[in-house]
Amino acid sequence: MTRFAPNPDFVLHLGSVRASILSHDYARMYNGSFIVRYEDTDPRLKKSVLEYYDLIREDLKWLECQWDEEYIQSDRISIYYEHVAKLLAQGSVYICTCSPENFRSRVTRGQACPCRGKTPVENLSDWEKMLTGGYQEGEAVVRIKTDLAHPNPAVRDWPALRVIDPQKHPHPRVGSKYWVWPLYNFSAAIDDHLMNISHIIRGKEHQTNELRQSYLYQHLGWSYPEAIHYGRLRTVGIKLSKSEMVREVEEGLVDGYADPRLATLAALRRRGYVPSTLRKLVYELGPRPVDASLSWENINALNRKEIDSAAHRYNAILDPVPLEVSNVDGSFEAHLPLHPSQPALGNRTLKVQAKDGTARLLLSRSDIELVSKSKVVRLMELFNVEVESASENMVRARFHSQDYMKARELKSPLIQWLPVDQHMPTRVVMPDASKTTGLVEEAILAEPGGAIVQMVRVGFGRIESKDPEVVIYFAHR
Repeated sequence: MTRFAPNPDFVLHLGSVRASILSHDYARMYNGSFIVRYEDTDPRLKKSVLEYYDLIREDLKWLECQWDEEYIQSDRISIYYEHVAKLLAQGSVYICTCSPENFRSRVTRGQACPCRGKTPVENLSDWEKMLTGGYQEGEAVVRIKTDLAHPNPAVRDWPALRVIDPQKHPHPRVGSKYWVWPLYNFSAAIDDHLMNISHIIRGKEHQTNELRQSYLYQHLGWSYPEAIHYGRLRTVGIKLSKSEMVREVEEGLVDGYADPRLATLAALRRRGYVPSTLRKLVYELGPRPVDASLSWENINALNRKEIDSAAHRYNAILDPVPLEVSNVDGSFEAHLPLHPSQPALGNRTLKVQAKDGTARLLLSRSDIELVSKSKVVRLMELFNVEVESASENMVRARFHSQDYMKARELKSPLIQWLPVDQHMPTRVVMPDASKTTGLVEEAILAEPGGAIVQMVRVGFGRIESKDPEVVIYFAHR
């Protein structure tokens, strides 16, 4: 029995996939169960947003991490209260009304605060006062009794529940119903036991939390689950700070949670990354406790292997330049494969009709320099042309030959092209959110929305829409 426990204050991102995939797949390996638990008990600092509950569900389904049970902690507040009452009655916890500074000063020296000596009756009275609004924010917390001599001060009498003003900070699901909210270490620990979690797979930054929670388990006579802590993930050129991404979305610095500049799963999905890529990435990282590094180069190499065999090919001319070819007799057809190594998929056909001996086509401006340095170039799957002049605004050439072997003999470069009358306008959205306009062959209209394609000699991307223009979100080369 494993669990993945997101906070619905944002969508999932690359930093979320290790815990979600490892937890899901480990449960499946042993015919166990996988739980999704929304940890939404901080309406003040980590504010939940209603739309993110469903968006996280979408992310997990896309990751192929289907869950067996789902829980939302804001529905379980009464359960946490029941356990607080039990712990108060047996003297395992206490209500602390010291100022944070006063408590910190004492606990750092290994000394108990005065509140630690309260009787269960006094604590239960203060607890009732907390529940009914008798204490304001910061005036009272429930603390778990631990070892005041523990070498890590963060473990000593840690806070379990606190007061949050429900009028100032209403919860998006339960409104202003509760004055007292559990902190992570209390609600997660209680739920892990009640949900029969057998294995917890998470980052090693939670090792201190395991120490804290072990005292709560001792008080309640419970056995702690098996915890596997993996190493930190260092990233190169990838921003994984959720708080920073939330800020950028809220301040309008990016265009929503699926902006291509973000490392959210929504953005990756939009650009043409696939779940199998992320699963292989997670398997490579594994649950090892050592730290690991991750870069776009790593991710792109894995994704290229996953999508290359399935992505149909299409000519895309970004920033087009006219090409006029003289001495062309009649019409020509170029039959280009949808996939070069899978002939069974068939071809796309581009037709060129000469008028008065001149064929008019389009090239990418990025090929002008190559064309200008070549005496003869090969228009892919069409014919060979001899270059007469090449400028930023026009390329002029004459028909040379049709045989591909002649182009090989002359070591002619291969140039992609489009007819002037067989294309669609396209807009390619790059990873930095910049937009490049151009043209793409109209055969791409046969692709369904969301299809991952390769723009020949440009790179892979995903079709976002096709009307009135073909919008493609770029993934990588």
